[in-house]
Amino acid sequence: MDYPKFKDMERAYGFDEVALVPGNVTVNPDQTDVGFVIGPHKFEFPIIASAMDAVVSPDMAIKFGKLGGLAVLNLDGLQVRYDDPDAILQQLSESPQSEVTALLQKLYSAPVKDNLIGERVATIKKAGVVCSVSLTPANTKRFAPIAKEAGVDILVVQSTVTTANHISKSATGLVLTDLCKAIGLPVVVGNCCSYDAAIEIMRTGVEAVLVGVGPGAACTSREVLGIGVPQVSATSECAAAREAFLKESGRYVSIITDGGIRLGSDLCKCFASGADAAMIGSPLAQAIGAPGRGFHWGMSHPHPALPRGTRVKVGSTATLEQILFGPTSVTDGTQNFVGALRTSMGMCGAKNIKEMQQTRMIVAPAIKTEGKFLQMVQRA
Repeated sequence: MDYPKFKDMERAYGFDEVALVPGNVTVNPDQTDVGFVIGPHKFEFPIIASAMDAVVSPDMAIKFGKLGGLAVLNLDGLQVRYDDPDAILQQLSESPQSEVTALLQKLYSAPVKDNLIGERVATIKKAGVVCSVSLTPANTKRFAPIAKEAGVDILVVQSTVTTANHISKSATGLVLTDLCKAIGLPVVVGNCCSYDAAIEIMRTGVEAVLVGVGPGAACTSREVLGIGVPQVSATSECAAAREAFLKESGRYVSIITDGGIRLGSDLCKCFASGADAAMIGSPLAQAIGAPGRGFHWGMSHPHPALPRGTRVKVGSTATLEQILFGPTSVTDGTQNFVGALRTSMGMCGAKNIKEMQQTRMIVAPAIKTEGKFLQMVQRA
């Protein structure tokens, strides 16, 4: 029977619930264009290494940049709190799981050292690659000028949820419009997961918006707070905001899907959902030489009162080059992400990322299990 409803709920979709429909025309994978642009900076592939201490150090940022991509260094993290972050990272990798949260809370309580911000940025710039750093909204006004003076190229302002309009006790909090005008650098802001939040952020003058609340492998915000939208739906909704803002202003603001990307198939579905690039954490934390030493943890994990993360063991499975470009002998989609994207684009008939955004998608919860009984038995 019909009855009054307090609120209507819509269906939202994650990576495992959808599939891409092959195109009527196919393209050689090596003829696809997977380039990505932020402001004046052009990158050879649309994968950004996330601003997480287990993923990006100055050395990893340099290596990632020389391979043609962009890595973001966390300026709220261990790299700028300790003169010798390697010793701290080693301590974290050796800590028992039962003690790691308390240890993280202790280690992240050390103050950020202004001089280390300049030193870390200078190290990356000296190597000749594009330098991007991430700050929380609370610390942006203090630390962004230091990073700019040191030569940073791209500023990322990032927290679990960021909005253009924020209510607080401070009368002079961070105003994104003022920041974009004053900093004189491309600014990327996130995270959000809805049309309205995305378009309001775009109106502040940013170059790109990060999309994703709680889907990361080490994040527990969805368990602790109950917030978030599955990434396919979140990306699609924010991409719709991008198109509306383009008509409104004539300015194109990129959408970057951030979090929940575990396999090559997830990456491909990001772009079919409307993304211009993807930010990845845990798959890159598996790289040999990654600062996490085979572990990965969320940036909300060290919160002093309400941790929203956990340390996960990802292992050190392959070189960074193998994870990005192959060659690989594994068949589970955890390596050669760029190769997977190019091949998927070719099968969908997309010559570039803009064409990949137009790929037909269907709801298909059985996409990974249909006909795979023997594989599932062998994995059990």
